[in-house]
Amino acid sequence: MTVVIAGASGFMGRRLAAERRRAGEEVRTIGRLGADAAWGDTAAITRLLDGADLLVNLAGRSVNCRYTASNRAEILRSRTETTEELGRAAAAAASPPPLWINSSTATIYRHADDRPQTEGGGELGEGFSVEVAKAWERAFLAPDLPGVRRVALRTAIVLGRGSVMVPLTRLTRVGLGGPQLDGPWPGTPARIAAGVHHRYRPTSSGGRQRFSWVHLDDAVRAIDFVRRREDLDGVLNLAAPEASTNRELMAELRRALGVPVGLPASRWMLELGSLAIRTETELVLKSRWVVPERLLAAGFTFQHTDLGETLRSILRRP
Repeated sequence: MTVVIAGASGFMGRRLAAERRRAGEEVRTIGRLGADAAWGDTAAITRLLDGADLLVNLAGRSVNCRYTASNRAEILRSRTETTEELGRAAAAAASPPPLWINSSTATIYRHADDRPQTEGGGELGEGFSVEVAKAWERAFLAPDLPGVRRVALRTAIVLGRGSVMVPLTRLTRVGLGGPQLDGPWPGTPARIAAGVHHRYRPTSSGGRQRFSWVHLDDAVRAIDFVRRREDLDGVLNLAAPEASTNRELMAELRRALGVPVGLPASRWMLELGSLAIRTETELVLKSRWVVPERLLAAGFTFQHTDLGETLRSILRRP
């Protein structure tokens, strides 16, 4: 088996590449430094894809940044342009991969604190992050690629050593591991027009915003499951079956770290803090409630479904 991974230097990409090599498969990479083919060299990418068994695209700039105009443009470009280039390369290959799995995001759904969002009954949201996700999926599904099965993984927040666990662990260790509390906050006309101002919903106050997540192990296992299930295509939600709340997340993290007290953070504190560390409050205040209806119906079994156990296993892992 030959697997081509775009974005192999990222959090999920490194783990996926290691697992595929451990399984005895040949792994080829697309990226910037040290990759087998570089973005912009469509001919080289085409040669990598020709005869490969699987293409997995995980490329995209991190959204953990301030949504300035330049950052917004790069977040969008790094997803749509790379996906479009892969589509052109696959179309040009004499024998393109029979399966292309493309990363997407569960944040495509609306702020949901009333019911879970499934592939069939979910409602798409609005704002900058949602529009990026929609454009990303359009770029993925637009090319005419006969014989190429395509699956877009709408992935929730991935938990593992690194990534989001780093700032959450640091906050908890210094006593700031309480819930992140939503509340009213004025948005500037420019941020409202750009769709990056998080709108307050009273129903999510008190740390009740939903937190959908998936363990890195299950995310990698799901990719292998999709490869073996030739009847699966289109959009798949990738999240643990049961979402938690933000309040539950922070409480479980305090227990896992043995920190008895965690001060809550009000909206004004979060806004000032996010400005200082150059990120956005949407990342912790949006209620993401996603259920992997299609994966469960297909028989995929998640190994990590309990948030407390998951956090403890991650923190124990060397």
